[in-house]
Amino acid sequence: MHTYKRLIGSLVVLMALSLSASGQGSSDIMKVQQQTMAGGLGVTVIDGEMYYLFNLSPEFSFGKLGLGLDLNLRFNKEGKIRPGEYEKFGDYLRIIRYVRWGKKGDGLYIKAGVLDYSRLGHGFIMYNYRNSASYDLRKTGIEFDMDFEKFGFETVYSDLAKAGLVGFRGYVRPLMFTSMASVPIIGGIEVGATFATDLNDNSKKTFANSTLLPPQPLATAGGSGKLSIVGVDVGLPIVSLSSFNSTLYADYAQITGFGNGAVVGINFNFSGMGLLTIGAKYERRFLGDEFLPSYFDALYERDRFVLSDSGKTFASKAALLASAKKTEGYYGELLISILNTFNIVGGYQAPVGVPNQGVFHAELQTPAVVPQIVFGAGFDKRNIGPVFKLDENSILYAELGYKPMPYMVVSMLYQWTFAEKKDLAGNVVGYETQKRVEPKVRFVFNF
Repeated sequence: MHTYKRLIGSLVVLMALSLSASGQGSSDIMKVQQQTMAGGLGVTVIDGEMYYLFNLSPEFSFGKLGLGLDLNLRFNKEGKIRPGEYEKFGDYLRIIRYVRWGKKGDGLYIKAGVLDYSRLGHGFIMYNYRNSASYDLRKTGIEFDMDFEKFGFETVYSDLAKAGLVGFRGYVRPLMFTSMASVPIIGGIEVGATFATDLNDNSKKTFANSTLLPPQPLATAGGSGKLSIVGVDVGLPIVSLSSFNSTLYADYAQITGFGNGAVVGINFNFSGMGLLTIGAKYERRFLGDEFLPSYFDALYERDRFVLSDSGKTFASKAALLASAKKTEGYYGELLISILNTFNIVGGYQAPVGVPNQGVFHAELQTPAVVPQIVFGAGFDKRNIGPVFKLDENSILYAELGYKPMPYMVVSMLYQWTFAEKKDLAGNVVGYETQKRVEPKVRFVFNF
């Protein structure tokens, strides 16, 4: 009872502060509609192995319709395509990076292909989820949302080729059915319910072994079946203007077979004539034993299994969940976009008073700040100690390029990501760090 009194108290404090955070996905705000035909040649070095690269990656936008392709052919010194790249039907689907209609928050939004930073509702269950955290593990997923003003739904399915993560959130604005629909603030109150589950057979198994050396069998400490999360939420739109909006919200979630948690938060979005976009978000979280907030996040596809670089320590995310202790935590996020030429996003969540348990997310795009220079980067890390130390808990990409001509980009791409680790029978037993260096020349035509 004491915890829920504190939750209600925090809700009142947040309402009084009238602060807020971006309900939009960061990538949505950064998108600039254009038609682009890009392609190039280069060299890829993956864990010390060198491959010659041919790339073709056109991107088109026609109103609400968008299409992005990404064909990468890597050849070794013998002229053979890199093993594992085009062997299954799903490998060919990866050529289609995405097809979309609209953007998150529109009345109709559909996206198929690579899912970047997907979310459901306020993000307490799924936030910044990526179905393809590395090129080798790229999947074809789908998002499908519809908003009928009085009610609507959001859906995510991570992998059309096999069992993956599936999520659904339905919501209703009950007062829209009454004469109170026109009442400011209260008339737009929204109530939602979410169900998300990972159909992967290993999602609920608490693997843990300090001496595992593949291809030994996995040690199972407990748990079986598919991990599912259910939740309910309520949102109160404090301000709803075309250039400025803010929502106060509260969420509750239960991880089946594990624990539960609750959060209160407030968000803020401002857009000034295309000159400046600001988004901010703050949450106070009340987490029970065996509960992790935003469980399906940017690192989830790797964290379903966690294998250290030494190959001797092994723990699944369900094992980390089973060991989670009751705590209070917070989450803050800030997005700034200036003239669509300088875009920065930062987000951090952590339990109060518990060291080395934070989760950090950052993006930076500077497509036209310095003439002829192109730079972009993204970084995700969990179990934060030293923030910018790269380890098995990190995903990083950074590209620095120079444009000697308006249609040519000479660049260097560096990626710190992960690859599957398999036993002798070909079964996935975990993931290990993969480092990729890719100098290349691209030809880009915008029209």
